[in-house]
Amino acid sequence: MAAGPVSLSAYWRLLQSNRNFRLLWLAQMVSEIGDWFYSIAVFSLLLEFTGSAKAVAIAVVLQVLPQFFIAPLAGVINDRMSRRRVMIFADVARAAIVLGMLTVRSAEMVPVVYLLLLLQTFMWSFFEPGRTAVVPTITSGEEETLVANALSSTTWSFNLMFGSALGGLVAVALGREAVFVINSLTFLVSALFLRRMQFSERHTEAARPFRLRDLADFSPALEGLRYVLGDARLLATLLVKAGLGCMGAHWVILPIFGERVFPLHFGDLDPSRAGMLGMSVLMGCRGAGALIGPLIGGYWAGRDRSRLLTGIFLGFLAIACGYTALGLAPTILLAAAAVILAHAGGSLIWVFSTTLLHYQAEDRFRGRVFSADFAFLVLTMSIVSYGAGLAIDWSFTVRTIAVLTGLLALVPAALWALFAIPLFRR
Repeated sequence: MAAGPVSLSAYWRLLQSNRNFRLLWLAQMVSEIGDWFYSIAVFSLLLEFTGSAKAVAIAVVLQVLPQFFIAPLAGVINDRMSRRRVMIFADVARAAIVLGMLTVRSAEMVPVVYLLLLLQTFMWSFFEPGRTAVVPTITSGEEETLVANALSSTTWSFNLMFGSALGGLVAVALGREAVFVINSLTFLVSALFLRRMQFSERHTEAARPFRLRDLADFSPALEGLRYVLGDARLLATLLVKAGLGCMGAHWVILPIFGERVFPLHFGDLDPSRAGMLGMSVLMGCRGAGALIGPLIGGYWAGRDRSRLLTGIFLGFLAIACGYTALGLAPTILLAAAAVILAHAGGSLIWVFSTTLLHYQAEDRFRGRVFSADFAFLVLTMSIVSYGAGLAIDWSFTVRTIAVLTGLLALVPAALWALFAIPLFRR
C-alpha cells in the first residue's frame, strides 16, 4: 500500500468526520493557549523577583520532574479507569490551582509559585497520558491515527506560537493577574469539551475497579515494565523522547535570551515588559518551528515506517544545527530563525516517535507506555534544564549553553542511527 501524506486537507477531513476527536482537539486548543499565556507570565515573575536563572530552572524542574515519579501511578490509573473522567478531573483541579498565582505579590512568596507549579504538574501527569492513549481509541486505522497525531502536534505548536505571542502582549497590556485568570478559565472550557465526548473505553471492561489500596500495588507497573523490556524496538522508541529531553535547556535559555540578550524596547516600556516581549518572540518562534516540522515531515513520511525512523534522526540533526546557530546569532532575526529550525526538528521527533508507539503498543498497556514515555523525557529535561540554570548563574554565558545544547543533541542522533534503526530493519 502506498504511503499517504498528511496534509491540511487530511486534518480538515478528520475534524469534520470524527466528533470525538474534534472535541478532544478543541479541548487541547483552549487549554494549551492558556498554558503558554501562563508560562511567559511565570518566567517573567520569577526573573523580576529573583534575577536568577536558577529560579527559572527550578520552576522548569517542578513543572516536569514530578511526572517521572507520578508516571507509574498515572499510567495504571489511565489503564484502569475512564480516561475521559481522569482528564476532566485534572482540568478542573488545574483551574483552581492556577488561580493561586494571584496571591504572589513579593519575592518572599516565590515558594508559593513553586508549590503551585508542583501541584499543576501532578494534574498534567494524569491528563496527558490519558489524552495520548485515547487517540487510537477514537480514530480508525493507522492512517487516521497518524493524521490525528500530526494534527495534535501541529496544534500544540500553533498554540505555543500564538499563546506565547499573545500572552506577552496581554501581560504587557493588562498585567500578569489577567493572564492567570484567563488560563484558569481555559481549563474549565477544556473540561466542558471533554464532557461531551462519547466513546467506548474497552480497556475498563477487562480491568477490575480501581481501589485506594491499589496505590501500594506495584504489580501493574511491573507488568508494564516486563512488557516494554520484552520488545527491543518498543523500548528503543520509548527512549526517543529521553533523547529529546537533551534540549530541555531551552526552557531556561530562551527566557534568558529574551530578557537579557534580545529585549524589545518600544516606547516607554520598562525593562521587565521589554524582556517579556523578547521572551514572547523567541517562545513564539519555538512554536513556529514546531508547527512547520510536522507539516513538512508528515507530508514527506506519510505512513512509511522507514521514513518515520529516518525522520527522527534528521530531527536530532536539526536541533544540533539550530541551537549551535542560536549561540552564535548576532541579531534577534537570526536567533529566531535558529530557534525555528531546532524546534521543527524537535516536533518532528515528537510526532514520529508517538506514532511509532501507537503502532507498537497494545491498548491495555498504552497508558503505562505513554506515562513511561513522558517520564524519561522529563527526567532528562529536568537534569539538563537545572544544569543550564546553575551554569548561567555560575557565569557561563547563555550563548555558550546554547551551543552546548546543540552539541548534546548529536548524542541521541548517533545512538538512534547506530543501534535503534537496525532493530527495525532486521
